[in-house]
Amino acid sequence: MFEHPHLAALTAILRTGSFEAAAAHLSVTQSAISQRIRALEDRVGAPVLQRTTPPQPTPTGKKLAAHADALARLNAELDADLGRDHALSLRLAINADSIDTWFLPALQGLPDHRFDIRIEDQDHSADLLRNGEVAAAVTTRATPVQGADVIPLGALRYIATASPAFQDQHFEHGLTPTALASAPALVFNEKDKLQESWARAASGQTLTLSAHYLPTTRGFVEAATLGIGWGLNPEPLVRDALRRGDLVALRPDLPFDTPLYWQTSRIGKGALAALTSNVKRTAKRLLHQTPSPSPF
Repeated sequence: MFEHPHLAALTAILRTGSFEAAAAHLSVTQSAISQRIRALEDRVGAPVLQRTTPPQPTPTGKKLAAHADALARLNAELDADLGRDHALSLRLAINADSIDTWFLPALQGLPDHRFDIRIEDQDHSADLLRNGEVAAAVTTRATPVQGADVIPLGALRYIATASPAFQDQHFEHGLTPTALASAPALVFNEKDKLQESWARAASGQTLTLSAHYLPTTRGFVEAATLGIGWGLNPEPLVRDALRRGDLVALRPDLPFDTPLYWQTSRIGKGALAALTSNVKRTAKRLLHQTPSPSPF
């Protein structure tokens, strides 16, 4: 058995980013935090933190933090069953496009919940759930990770967009493979493969794109509007710009529908029930429930 104060010290450091902030959060001295971490490391016989700024968990520390989070959810579930008030903290992995288009309304009406949201690409968010780093994730993976349940949510639709001037400059002769490979593309980060997948479907070839890396969803839309590059933008965010003519769809007949799934840990499942209900209801209202047949 691990002592709760020791696990609480570890999770507080990881959430607040320092020993000092963790001490303030737990209303103890910084020396007490250090002593608890040393005791925890003595207990497991291995370091639990890398002494970096901010401190990062070691592989052992990640497992202990995941264990602490699972215990917290079980305790919260028990408190709810006993009719006791308890603020429930849930760590989630959500992709940036979902945050900016549909997910936030799912957090409404849950005053006893506290959310710690990790921004992660939808193709990789399930890995955080598998590792125990989060309790739930929005993901593109239909197969649940071990120890998790999965619910289909619908699809987030993307439209390949650019400014009219950009289209005239780079695609005067159409979306040829050469033009797509040379025109500046907007890419969220190295994990983002949407533009490559769409370009392959549009051209019939696997292309190496010339890219700007821009890790911001709404900044993507602005960059496309300013003529900095072309990119796949969530349809809800570009609907008005397309209507006004500030943006054009490069291939109106070729939307990119990304099916999304809600995967949740079975540990402390009851603690996730209210949020899961909200997520299902919100997704049904805001996501496409009959995605277009995909050529991707």
